[in-house]
Amino acid sequence: MLVFILVALSVLAATIPMFTFLGVVWWLDRYDREPIWMVALTFFWGAFGGAGLSLLGNTSLHLLIAGLLGAEHAEWMGPVLVAPIIEEPTKAAVLLLVAMSRHFDNTTDGFVYGAAAGLGFGMTENMLYFYQVSQVAGFDPLQGIASWLGTVTIRTFYSAVMHATASSLIGAAIGWSRFRSRPVKLLTIPLGLLAAMGMHALWNGLLTVGGVMGNEDSMLLINLVILPLEVLLVFAIFQLSLRAERRVLIRELTEEAEQGLIPSAHVAPLCSYFGRNSTRFLPAGLPEDAYIKAATTLAMRKHQVRQCPPAKSALYSDDVERLRREVAGILALPAPPPSTGSAS
Repeated sequence: MLVFILVALSVLAATIPMFTFLGVVWWLDRYDREPIWMVALTFFWGAFGGAGLSLLGNTSLHLLIAGLLGAEHAEWMGPVLVAPIIEEPTKAAVLLLVAMSRHFDNTTDGFVYGAAAGLGFGMTENMLYFYQVSQVAGFDPLQGIASWLGTVTIRTFYSAVMHATASSLIGAAIGWSRFRSRPVKLLTIPLGLLAAMGMHALWNGLLTVGGVMGNEDSMLLINLVILPLEVLLVFAIFQLSLRAERRVLIRELTEEAEQGLIPSAHVAPLCSYFGRNSTRFLPAGLPEDAYIKAATTLAMRKHQVRQCPPAKSALYSDDVERLRREVAGILALPAPPPSTGSAS
């Protein structure tokens, strides 16, 4: 009965935190949030496509190394070398497709989609680990519960976060080079992939060395200190990408205000997260959310036109004109008549 309860709890412990983290990551992209369905699809690729291909690749290489070098070498090479080399590309493979979408604008979007793929992968991996540890309770209930709780804590707040952070680096590299030249892409994206592999290898490597040397607790403690510092560094880069996104909004919407499309008083609040939520742009009853979305997308499409090669600019230029008409149409809507309370 205890094992059954832990198995059921394993499903909840593997899914609920990852969906929560996914919602937080999506929310943090405060100026131009990605379509939730695309973020969800990326998440589920990590959970099923990335995890499935990784399992196949890890197993195949482990057997190959064991056959060539022996099982002892395969045991340490698997987590330290094979896992990062196999898992990071398979998690991130979907990002190459996502990057072809017009919704994928910049570095910030890359961070979001990359983290989504990593969180999906972390969910599936956690579920497998939680299930395995729960079986210990069938032989030793107290040890089983203690092991399960420890595994859930470490893997939820560290291992899964490592997967999300590592994948976000690949996404950021793809996003930063999205509209840059092919040589820049060929340099930047592999660097992002190497950074992700390095973070992954460091986490696994410290745990593996600790197990081999018999000081697993010490190595785990070092890992628990290093990983949050890495996450904070990546989060700082993410914040810089948000600042760059805000500068794009200011530049492009200021130009639209100078050309008379939007009132100049709208520029500052449109380019501020708090301004959007505290300033009333339009008369009550008009679609302010639609106005914010259209103005923001207009700014991003204009930025894409500036960056993309001339051969592709026509696609985004058409969007710019369509969005200008949409913004103008919203601003031209008649204000609804004031409501009159019914006489008592």
